[in-house]
Amino acid sequence: MALPPALTPAQRQAALEKAAEVRRQRAEIKGRLKGGSLTLDAVLAQASTDEAIGKMRVVSVLESLPGIGKVKAKKLMASIGISESRRLQGLGVNQREALLKVTTKS
Repeated sequence: MALPPALTPAQRQAALEKAAEVRRQRAEIKGRLKGGSLTLDAVLAQASTDEAIGKMRVVSVLESLPGIGKVKAKKLMASIGISESRRLQGLGVNQREALLKVTTKS
């Protein structure tokens, strides 16, 4: 296994703070999706400009939508042809459109 990079204590602390902030931001996005105050369309639009959102896995975003659990999210992704490891920023135009079509229809 590869060793972590050698960081000074200040660099390590800065990296830990940045990671914590990204986790808070992603948790907020998921909460807003679950609550209905944010749409999947808006999240997909933000994914191209916001690195923290763009690096979220598609399956975790789908699971955050009301009425979609782990099983349904995996089935939706399989039917569209999206890999389970795919992140939002890696989705193609057709995949985004298919996701929006399927989730708004549900």
